[in-house]
Amino acid sequence: MLVPRRYKHRKQHRLRGSFKGKAMRGSLISFGKYGLKAMEIAEINSRQIEAGRRAITRYIKRGGKVWIRIFPDKPVTQKAAEVPMGSGKGSVEYYAALVKPGTMIYELDGVDEDVARSALKRAAQKLPIKCKIVVAQ
Repeated sequence: MLVPRRYKHRKQHRLRGSFKGKAMRGSLISFGKYGLKAMEIAEINSRQIEAGRRAITRYIKRGGKVWIRIFPDKPVTQKAAEVPMGSGKGSVEYYAALVKPGTMIYELDGVDEDVARSALKRAAQKLPIKCKIVVAQ
């Protein structure tokens, strides 16, 4: 799974309400020929990113090349069950990537279009948001 090697602050705020708008960067296909683009705002955790990557690589049978365009660099904390109020912030449970609409999540190259479409469709089923398959021109 993807986790940051080091970080400046161990815990961060959640940024629930202020994460709005469309993606300005990372919205075009840069490396491959086919891509999976996010259509909603979400926090995608490292397990979901890894599950999508595995679905792609298993379907294409290690034939092409896969690029992961997002990285889970935001720590998400959680308190233990039945802990009373107070006593500080919980411990870090997982890392998440903040994704805006239009962000390219995966890119793929080196396979036929029908294989790429079905591989990216399988990866989209592993993610908690609506996605769209795009082709470079």
